[in-house]
Amino acid sequence: MRSEKGITLIELLVVIVIVGILAAIAVPTYTNYMVRARRADAKTCLEQLRASQEMRRAERGGYSTSLVELQNTWGVPAACGDYALALNSSSATTFSGVANPSTARQIPDGALAINQDGTKTPADKWAK
Repeated sequence: MRSEKGITLIELLVVIVIVGILAAIAVPTYTNYMVRARRADAKTCLEQLRASQEMRRAERGGYSTSLVELQNTWGVPAACGDYALALNSSSATTFSGVANPSTARQIPDGALAINQDGTKTPADKWAK
């Protein structure tokens, strides 16, 4: 009897197919995980915006209408990872802060928002 060493072409193709299937499952899962991880930066910035607005209201009697003032005086971060922070609407009694995706990899995720009542939208993205 002859001893054969090595692998056949069929065995090699089976291994390649298995690796391909595993990659097809793992890559989208990893991509979704990274999107959610980068979303945490936006959540943190919006929570800091709300806390800063509340500190300003307690000290000066109303919410700020200027994001620059909040960043310079009240500690709101100037950068939020892959998101751009903005005040959508603001008056002495109300405000709405929004974190808009600023990079192509986060654009499909969409914007996150918070207001003076602590209402967070969209709720499903804040829950994850």
